[in-house]
Amino acid sequence: MTSIDLPTPHGPARVEMHCAPEGRAALLLGHGAGGGIQAPDLVAAARAARDVGLHVALVEQPYRVAGRRAPAPARQLDAAWLAVAEALGSGWFDGLPLVFGGRSSGARVACRTAAQGQAVAVLCLAFPVHPPGRPEKHRLDELHGVEVPVLVVQGDRDPFGLPGSAHHREVVVLPGDHSLKADPEGVARVVGEWLDRVLRPLD
Repeated sequence: MTSIDLPTPHGPARVEMHCAPEGRAALLLGHGAGGGIQAPDLVAAARAARDVGLHVALVEQPYRVAGRRAPAPARQLDAAWLAVAEALGSGWFDGLPLVFGGRSSGARVACRTAAQGQAVAVLCLAFPVHPPGRPEKHRLDELHGVEVPVLVVQGDRDPFGLPGSAHHREVVVLPGDHSLKADPEGVARVVGEWLDRVLRPLD
């Protein structure tokens, strides 16, 4: 594991690198709004990705690096994420396909930036479809806007809602709530199988 700081338009982001022996692609994973990169589902997904031959970069947004818990506005999150993706894509991961992903808020960032960042697939852990108890305030347009393969892994008791499957989008429901910490082995299994399958045509 290697930790590096990368400049973004909104301050430095911190990236924890977990490299596979021979990387076939790279997975960038972002954290939730109030949490960090050590969330159980992120750790499980990172392990699964390495097991199927992906380099993994766990990305800590600048507001977290600066010690703030309240998330930055969406446009700042997206700009910082794209700056990190560009730096990694032209450096550590030069020439490799990039998969964007994250949990909760990080999943939203991955969806919104997938096209501009030229991601080949998007992994969403606990995508927050709507605020708890407010289904009318949904964010499904962010999911619908992704035109590459998407995997959504959601807890069956997630108060933030459950998206449906759609063209390019698979949804897997596991036991648990928004944290997805009830079944980390299930998260790892689902993520590993999906990554291996969607990346096979690019090998």
